[in-house]
Parts: sequence; structure tokens; C-alpha cells
Amino acid sequence: MSLLHIEDFSDEEFDKFLNSFDTVLTDCDGVLWVDNNPLPGSVEVMNRLKDMGKNIFYITNNSTRTRDEFVIKFRKLGFNVEKKEIISTAYLTALYLSEIGFNKKVYIIGTKGISQELDQVGIKHFGVGPDVLEADMATLVAGVELDEEVGAVVVGFDEHFSVPKALKAASYLNDPDCLFIATNTDERFPFSSRLIVPGTGTFVNAVSTCAERLPFIIGKPAKYICDAIVKGNGLDPARSLMIGDRCNTDILFGKRCGFQTLLVLSGVTSFPQVSEWKLSNDETRVDWIPDMYAENLGRLLRRLK
Repeated sequence: MSLLHIEDFSDEEFDKFLNSFDTVLTDCDGVLWVDNNPLPGSVEVMNRLKDMGKNIFYITNNSTRTRDEFVIKFRKLGFNVEKKEIISTAYLTALYLSEIGFNKKVYIIGTKGISQELDQVGIKHFGVGPDVLEADMATLVAGVELDEEVGAVVVGFDEHFSVPKALKAASYLNDPDCLFIATNTDERFPFSSRLIVPGTGTFVNAVSTCAERLPFIIGKPAKYICDAIVKGNGLDPARSLMIGDRCNTDILFGKRCGFQTLLVLSGVTSFPQVSEWKLSNDETRVDWIPDMYAENLGRLLRRLK
């Protein structure tokens, strides 16, 4: 069976598709925007879907901003958005720790997005910001003092990732009772035709290797985010649509949750990659294959009456 191209749908087929879901969940970077530039038609499509009465949730693995900061960005770009519609991994990390009654300190490899969300639920933390190797490894080891109150290590995107941070994180995690939490495991981000930016998964894998432990993963495509969204908002998975640009996170997440899935080709995953996975019959990638695809989200605009 060929992949379903949503632009090939007849008017009747498109209307049937549109009536098959009440809730739209969408990734952000690569679907709605690239950096601070909205992708053509993305604002209009999401606002139109909301005007039609669809429940909207913006699901991002980006842990560098708080939900309040995301609201500012969304509205600046023209999206009609409310704070409760934004589900970020920094917010979910704070939610998870709050739900389990965590009352110790968190060592953060990450940014203020995580620390500020932890502040909002009253969880103590430290670690955000540069921590460089000033001299050599021997000097570093001699000078490190571990905080005995640390009960969790959280790893998110950190442009200041360093040897001292990896050493401290792994040392805290040497205690089996210390929680190891990763906001997500995205491998990398295309930045230009020549440059690749390491994603959070790069830092998570470094700490995991050194600590010889696997993390509890918060973001897509992990189970926790699915449970948090479905249960927390009373969604009917069978009547929900997940839109994304990355098959091994967004589409896999949608499949695991029982959502319909729509891949847009404006971000990470390309059509040749999906075609190759489908033809290969690779069982490990069956759930990476979307139900349908479109070149970009804006292509739906002319069909939304």
C-alpha cells in the first residue's frame, strides 16, 4: 500500500478525515516554525482548526523555555494560544517530580527553562550555566564537593555541556536512589545545509554512558508524556491527530498513544527515508511510518473551509 498523500484526498475524503478527530496535537519546530520564523500557512492552519472547535495541544521536546515564554513566542508569531495548550518537557519534568512527591534537590544539566518550571512547583535545584574545566582533570576531581541533598539529575539541552557537568551528574547517579531524568533524546537538529547542532540526546547519552544507567525519559516518544496528556486532558486517542516532522519521535509517539499521524516534510524526516522504511519491512520501524503525509502544514489551508 502506498503512503497516503493528504493532498490527493478528494473533497469527500478530506472532509471525512477532518471529521475523524476532535483533538490536534502538533510538534512545533519543523512543523510550525524554524527558529523564530513561522513556516508558510502554519499559523493560519492552527488558528483555523481551533476556530472549528478542535482541541489544540502544542507538544514540544524543547526544554529551554518555560510555558510562559512559549506563550509569548506563539502569540508574537500570530498563534491564538493559551498556556494550558502548551506541553513542554521542562513543564512535564516539574510535573512528574511534583506528582511523585520529590522533596530533595535536582542537579540540572540544562537551561533556565527547567529551573524556572521547578521553581513554580517549589523544587530546589542548581547547575544551570557554564561549568568549565579550569585547569586539568586532577584539579577538577580534587575540588569537587557533591551536595548530599541531591536526589535527581535532570538532563536537557545544554549549550554549556562540559566534562565537569558530566562528572558531577555521573557521580550523583552513582547512588542508585538518585533519579536520572532526561527531558528527551532527540539526536540532533539540522541548522543549515552544512551544520548539525547536537540535540539533547547527545548529552543524555554521554551522561548515561558515564553513569552506566538508563534515564527515565519525559518527552516524545516516551510513555510518560502520552499518559500525562491523555489522562490529564481526557482525550479520546481514536479521535486525536498527531502532526510532526520527525518519525522516530513525533510519529512513533502518536502511534504509541493510538493517535492518527500526519507527517509534514518541512523538518527532519524526508519522504525517501519513509519510503525506504516502508519497503524494507523493518519491524523496528513499523511505528515510524505515518498514516499520511503532506509537504508542509500550510498545504492544508485551502482545504479548511
